[in-house]
Amino acid sequence: MGAPAGPASSGPTPKPLDQLPRLARDTTEEDPWPVSVLSQKYHDAVARWPGAWVEGQIVEINTRRTGSAYLTLRDNFEDISINVMGFRAFATQAREFRQGDRVVVHGRPDLWIKQTRLSFMADRIKRVGTGDLKEQIDQLRRKLKGEGLFDAENKVPLPEFPRRIGLICAPKARAEGDVITNARLRWPTIEFSVVHAHVQGPQCPPEVVEAIQKLDADPAVDVIIVARGGGSFEDLLGFSDESVVRATAACVTPIVSAIGHEDDWTLIDLAADLRASTPTDAAKRVVPDLVEQEGIIQEARMRINARIENMVEGEIRLIEGYANRPSLTKPQTMLDKPQRLVDESLVRLDIALRRIVDDASLTVEKLQSSLTALSPQSTLDRGYAVVQTLDGKVVVSPQQVQTDQDLTLTVKEGRIETRVVSGQ
Repeated sequence: MGAPAGPASSGPTPKPLDQLPRLARDTTEEDPWPVSVLSQKYHDAVARWPGAWVEGQIVEINTRRTGSAYLTLRDNFEDISINVMGFRAFATQAREFRQGDRVVVHGRPDLWIKQTRLSFMADRIKRVGTGDLKEQIDQLRRKLKGEGLFDAENKVPLPEFPRRIGLICAPKARAEGDVITNARLRWPTIEFSVVHAHVQGPQCPPEVVEAIQKLDADPAVDVIIVARGGGSFEDLLGFSDESVVRATAACVTPIVSAIGHEDDWTLIDLAADLRASTPTDAAKRVVPDLVEQEGIIQEARMRINARIENMVEGEIRLIEGYANRPSLTKPQTMLDKPQRLVDESLVRLDIALRRIVDDASLTVEKLQSSLTALSPQSTLDRGYAVVQTLDGKVVVSPQQVQTDQDLTLTVKEGRIETRVVSGQ
């Protein structure tokens, strides 16, 4: 059975290999090599290279598929990386290693013809020691923590209703669109001040520090988001730089870190006022939800209306109660009680005055009787007389008068003038 016929093509028919130039120097503009031939030449050349041991740090490792392992090794001193792959025994060995480990790997160079991509096919891997970068970052973390840069009391709360967000991200990065789109879906009036910076490589730390300081100095910016999409451990190293961490901790404006995916971590996450798992998560946590806020306002209005209605109904009931009281329907009843009080008071006053008068009359009568009993007039009324000299002295002895002396006699009904004839 023959091979199935391929689709019709109007392209050129490939030349037989024996008709192509044998060496690269023999190719010309009219007689070039096809890409497949060049790729095959590369592959044949790489296949003749000897095996080698290489040393580096694991910045990315994937051993999820059984029987295969894929690593990215970074040079210990230069910003240079290489892809490493291996199968069977190597894959089993690689499962014992983690991101950040420093290792030596043995293998041979290999070129994948389909994409002309060079990689390192490994067969053995050994641990050298703890990864330099990971250890350096851990030492820096302990140092900065000891200085208090990560303390909770230094965290600044995010504004509840920000007007402008300062966004730091790479130019034309997906993280920029994620943050702006999701923030405006939740809060359409939000504004942005976007500062672009490198988010990996040696230019990352100084540019991120400059962007943080620029946005922090802008009084219109209410909160700052530092955003970057996912990446390898190596790609995110710039956000663990000491200068970036210190600039983040010193930032007065609330700052949110949204670096990588949820499982990624950098030192800026510890210094920021809030860590978001992704740029999208940062947008959702920085601005309120308009629908939710409208619901809160609507519920508050309903509570206010219900409370006002209850207050008005209560006042109406109170007014109706006042209006139905006898004091308003029959105002004269308001005088009944005071009138009774006045009448009772008059009765009590009359009785009291009568008692006072009676007691006073009895006292006067007693005093009058006593006065009458003691009065000289009473003696005179019984026939006695009072003898007085002309100067008013009462005569009580004959020795007080002389012959021919004029005297006055006071009797019951008047006075009698007389003269002494003789006295004994």
